[in-house]
Amino acid sequence: MLIIGFESSCDETGVAVACTERGLLAHALHSQVAMHRDYGGVVPELASRDHIRRIVPLTRQVLDEAGVRADALDAVAYTAGPGLAGALLVGAGFARAFAWARDLPAIPIHHLEGHLLSPLLAEEAPAFPFVALLVSGGHTQLMRVDGVGRYELLGETLDDAAGEAFDKSAKLLGLGYPGGPELSRLAERGDPHAHALPRPMLHSGDLDFSFSGLKTAVLTRMRALQDAGRAADPAARADLAASTEAAIVDVLAAKSLQALRRTGLKTLVVAGGVGANRHLRARLAQALAALGGRAYFPPLHLCTDNGAMIAWAAVLRARAGLVDLPSLRGDAAFAVRPRWDLQDVCVA
Repeated sequence: MLIIGFESSCDETGVAVACTERGLLAHALHSQVAMHRDYGGVVPELASRDHIRRIVPLTRQVLDEAGVRADALDAVAYTAGPGLAGALLVGAGFARAFAWARDLPAIPIHHLEGHLLSPLLAEEAPAFPFVALLVSGGHTQLMRVDGVGRYELLGETLDDAAGEAFDKSAKLLGLGYPGGPELSRLAERGDPHAHALPRPMLHSGDLDFSFSGLKTAVLTRMRALQDAGRAADPAARADLAASTEAAIVDVLAAKSLQALRRTGLKTLVVAGGVGANRHLRARLAQALAALGGRAYFPPLHLCTDNGAMIAWAAVLRARAGLVDLPSLRGDAAFAVRPRWDLQDVCVA
């Protein structure tokens, strides 16, 4: 079965073709980072308009690279939520029209399920069951994953997510957009022990997260540097960036290890944009090796939002018999869900 997948939940337009037998055949991604940089964040209306401009040429590109004709496809998958309403509507509208015109089933996919299953695209894919640390955009969650569609929430953020903590702290440091990668690059030149920043909920006894207090602590330290006339000092800013990154990584690593102990599992999967962080990867890989287990990460180019994870989630759901393809054929009507709980796509 050949499935084309579309992703447009925020500021990346992604298209991919995947096959149930041969895996990922081709994918293409356009990032809007340059367009949003002048505004310091994603402008939803601009994001939607850019998706409209990009989705058709990307579709042609991916079909050409995959060596697949549109009439050879068996199904269409698209991100139905969560995400920005306008951006979701572009991808969903195009996908449903593409499917309706060819009498193909149109499969709505949960954006976070796409991230959650993306490490299964790696050459060495993890086996079920495993614990997943999902750190994508405004989401930080720990899940027990027993199979496709079989997800148990173990803990989640109560306020700011890890990605938001990176981005907001970067903004306080005067760094550009996107803030997380900029902060990590600056942190490479700093001392992670220079500032004793808080590790929120590190000893809470549960698997929930909170990063809003860390952001406030970074603000306080930045004001102290300003009062001391050191706010523009590259070394001082690098130290604060390194200390911030260390605090976030400490909490994510500690909670992940707690989740493994509670479940008795020794396989950890990390998915989402923050999963590209070099220090987080190194910390978790080392910790899992010491436990006799293993940490798995998606390929770096698939950590951000992308069409490959949407097409592959549809492939896996089809393989697992979780998609009633005939019922998804021949209907051009659609809806998107800007807010959508991952538990809603779980099987009984």
